[in-house]
Amino acid sequence: MKTSRFSLPGLVLAMLAGLAQAQNPVQAPMPAGDVERGRLAFAACRTCHYPESYVGHHNGPSLFKLFGRKAGSTDFAYYSKVMQTSELVWTPELLDFWLANPGVFLKGSSMVSPPVRSAQERADLIVYLKQFRD
Repeated sequence: MKTSRFSLPGLVLAMLAGLAQAQNPVQAPMPAGDVERGRLAFAACRTCHYPESYVGHHNGPSLFKLFGRKAGSTDFAYYSKVMQTSELVWTPELLDFWLANPGVFLKGSSMVSPPVRSAQERADLIVYLKQFRD
């Protein structure tokens, strides 16, 4: 039996990347982010999420130590089934895709958010969240 070089999460990401390519054939690299602009942009996210270690969950799961963590794996009580079973691991690239395409990524998820259309704003949010790890 021939084995695939992609795992299930890899196949999902490949399909999503293909969809993104079809919608935006010129994929520019992620711009350099700015922590202060990210902090300001994150104000809208605070309705549901906090990245600080001492706060914990809110309406959405804590984003402390987000990158490298399996999606849906914390003790947050209200993850959707699709998030809990996704097998995805959060990376800056995955979060960038989700923020740009929340209506496409993980249909059935309970996250309600409009797309962040600006690549710069997404990069700012990501670099801001990267600092919350230790």
